[in-house]
Amino acid sequence: MAALIAFQLLSLGYSSSLADGAAEAGALALAAGRPAGAAARSSLPGWARGRADVTTDGGEVSVTLAAPSALEPLGVRLQVSGQAWARAPAETPR
Repeated sequence: MAALIAFQLLSLGYSSSLADGAAEAGALALAAGRPAGAAARSSLPGWARGRADVTTDGGEVSVTLAAPSALEPLGVRLQVSGQAWARAPAETPR
């Protein structure tokens, strides 16, 4: 039981770090005028891409990630999220 709890805590911490990094990648892409969702997803490892939900609202990029779990009913409820903000690129005058 202790090993299962330790695994779950490590899984949550790692997933939280991945969500933060993906949100940051999305915000950097948004600031450069590229799609935030594609950048955020591509920064995640393969197993996490299907578990991630990326949303943008203005300059805010949010990534919600379902953490892996040894117990599937528990894994559905364990989600972490990361947010990052960026200013949209300024339009060039013509």
